[in-house]
Amino acid sequence: MKWQILAIGKPSLRYAKAGVEEYRKRLSRHTALELQTDWKDLGRVKNSETLLAASEGAVRLVLDERGDVWTTADFVSRVESWQMNAVKRVAILIGGADGHTPELRSSADHVIALSGFTLQHELALVVLLEQLYRVHTVMRGEPYHR
Repeated sequence: MKWQILAIGKPSLRYAKAGVEEYRKRLSRHTALELQTDWKDLGRVKNSETLLAASEGAVRLVLDERGDVWTTADFVSRVESWQMNAVKRVAILIGGADGHTPELRSSADHVIALSGFTLQHELALVVLLEQLYRVHTVMRGEPYHR
């Protein structure tokens, strides 16, 4: 299964760049990951159109503070189910400063929140990558997740 993370805006903060690179490197040992962050923040409507087009045909996870809160165990269970059902691609969408349109949220297979807090998109990306790495180490029985 391939992971596609689509985020509006490249990480520019030093800590975010370092975190993204660290978890991309770690994830490369576990799964295929495509990270697209080369879109400028053009406002909620344009951003949503871009993200919808780029994620066509994938299982869509939309990050939004109004979404469901998953535990790591919930995430592991979903990933295992997708693997058992031969899902080829999962796209995770991270919006710009104004978030996502209602149309984009309604087109999602799942709307999830990383936190009850609104997170700056660069921090959200690092947290997401860490959780994705954690999910894969749990599934392999590796000790990282403890």
